[in-house]
Amino acid sequence: MLIDSHAHLDDKKYGSVEKLLENFSAAGGGLLIDIGFDYDSSLSAKERADKYPNVFFAAGYHPQEADKNNDNALIAALTASDRCVAIGEIGLDYHYEPFDKNRQKELFVSQIALADECGLPIIIHSRDASAEMLSILKENSSYLKHGFLMHCYSESKEQARNYLDLGAYFAFGGAITFKNAKKDDTIRYIPFDRLLAETDCPYMAPVPYRGNLNEPQYVSFVYDKFADILGVGRAVVEEQFEKNFFTFFKKARR
Repeated sequence: MLIDSHAHLDDKKYGSVEKLLENFSAAGGGLLIDIGFDYDSSLSAKERADKYPNVFFAAGYHPQEADKNNDNALIAALTASDRCVAIGEIGLDYHYEPFDKNRQKELFVSQIALADECGLPIIIHSRDASAEMLSILKENSSYLKHGFLMHCYSESKEQARNYLDLGAYFAFGGAITFKNAKKDDTIRYIPFDRLLAETDCPYMAPVPYRGNLNEPQYVSFVYDKFADILGVGRAVVEEQFEKNFFTFFKKARR
């Protein structure tokens, strides 16, 4: 069974969600997590998860939402759903200016604490913020007992070791299929039981669809690349990633 651990099904570029999920199933897809980036997208993800039995959701405020009036109580209310499996995506993003580092940090730390209160793992977005990300996670390690997943991991192998020491899981998407990805050594370094596949659709479609609109069905190419990098059969990757998924996302049900 293929699992897409990170998808954004509410993107306006998409037409029919039913068609997306039909394509996903036809490609061998089983489960996916619909990811929120603010309250409205988290609420719509919940509505889709309520409607489609193979969809779970995560709720949270993306760091690029830090300059808005974000209310963690609204996110907490969504986590009461048995379809909500994580707080996310949350974190730090220092790529696109302007941004307010202090507000991003405050929002991130508050959501780490919220996840602990709700008994949920967190899905982390980290871009151009490696040092401060590690510092915050270390300072708040007591709130990480339900786990954290480094979404779309793009940092070094050495930094992965630091995150592993704190209990991290790591998700990789279509970027690992790109010619100059240079992630093979990092993926081999991370224990097999700490890895997951994702699309981050509609972004970063894998080769051979690079540059096109990404869809959950294309996670199949990510699985193929994992199998190639790790030197194992595709079925082995599917079996291990399914175990990893249910180990990390404990509220998910088969």
